[in-house]
Amino acid sequence: MPPRKSYTAAFKLEAVKYAKENGNRAAARNYTINESMVRSWRKQEDQLRLTKKSKRANRGHKARWPALEDKVESWILEQRASLRGVSTTQIRLKAIAAAKELNIVDFQGGPSWCLRFMRRKQLSIRSRTTVCQTLPADFEEKLVNFRAYCIDKVADFNISPDSVINMDEVPLTFDMPLNRTVEKRGTKTISIKTTGHEKASFTCVLSCTASGFLLPPMLIFKRKTMPKENFPKGIIIKVNEKGWMDNEMMKSWVTECYVKRPGGFFHTRRALLVMDSMRAHITKEVKDVLETVNTTPAVIPGGMTKLLQPLDISVNRTFKMRMRSQWEEWMTSGEKSFTATGRLRRATLAEVATWVVDSAKSVPKSCVVNGFKKAEIFAYKEDAPMVESDSESEDDEPLINMDTRITPELAELFHSDTEDEDFDGFSDSED
Repeated sequence: MPPRKSYTAAFKLEAVKYAKENGNRAAARNYTINESMVRSWRKQEDQLRLTKKSKRANRGHKARWPALEDKVESWILEQRASLRGVSTTQIRLKAIAAAKELNIVDFQGGPSWCLRFMRRKQLSIRSRTTVCQTLPADFEEKLVNFRAYCIDKVADFNISPDSVINMDEVPLTFDMPLNRTVEKRGTKTISIKTTGHEKASFTCVLSCTASGFLLPPMLIFKRKTMPKENFPKGIIIKVNEKGWMDNEMMKSWVTECYVKRPGGFFHTRRALLVMDSMRAHITKEVKDVLETVNTTPAVIPGGMTKLLQPLDISVNRTFKMRMRSQWEEWMTSGEKSFTATGRLRRATLAEVATWVVDSAKSVPKSCVVNGFKKAEIFAYKEDAPMVESDSESEDDEPLINMDTRITPELAELFHSDTEDEDFDGFSDSED
């Protein structure tokens, strides 16, 4: 007996369409199938349209207790609507309770029933996704206004690309392991070796210019005293109890990092500093310090850094990738020291600082420039197209017209906007 053939849902729908136009018998001859199959498929047309086109059969047991499964499905949807997690164990327990309510005496609610139930209801086990930044309701208006504000200031003061700067804080940890790894199939326990400092955090302050120049990074470690180590050149080391940016750290960044931009030492040319609305960025003391270095601040509206901050758009991801490569190389090469209890010591602060310097230097200039072009806060010349880089692959978008102007009242908004909440530093458990 020849083996039975199976057909995809797309093939069946094609045969049904042909049968509607030419008849069942003609469709059977044209597709070399039995006429009874065509009649059966025409009855299943609505179901076939809801089926995946590449699926070859509509096999599977029908629900023995459809009312019970509908009740459990409704409960799952209610739980997920409230953003509660639902496990297969909870599903089985709920099903058993529902069976008692419906007076079903022969229901077991085992793992195999749960698997078939999830297939019938198009349910699957999913990983929790990262909560992304939510754009404000009026983000389109704010987007246009902020870009116009930046373009306006650049035109008014004739600001060069070297004097348009973006700064941002990047939280980092001493261990940067991958969450996934290659392993033999069937291995039950998947471990990745670290020094146990995945939550020990510090802050790296990055800043770049619209011309593609990266300013010296600044590291803020969570400690009370300055470390007595030999740090590499090209980096500024600071410490405080929270390991995060505050008013004093911001003023230190302006006087020690910001002034090292091209032409920034004598402050003869007006500059534009683009930054998010973190509270430490916009205090009166910080604004006064910025005025002494001939700088106009441009504060990104809350919740819109992923659209308007060049560092977030293209640079930070590339920088973190380089940092992880440095950490992985350190973990897999050279001899390591251990504590008295046999625990692997983490990298020294000087080694971490070296990683930061090397990672910052390895960020391509095109990556930085593309971030500013995507943010559209600086109008480049038309003969300078966006350069392709390993961190950018999206299509180019038009830049804001240089003739755009905004009112002084609207411009004042970009000096006083704040986030709803501020970051208060890393917790004590991260030490």
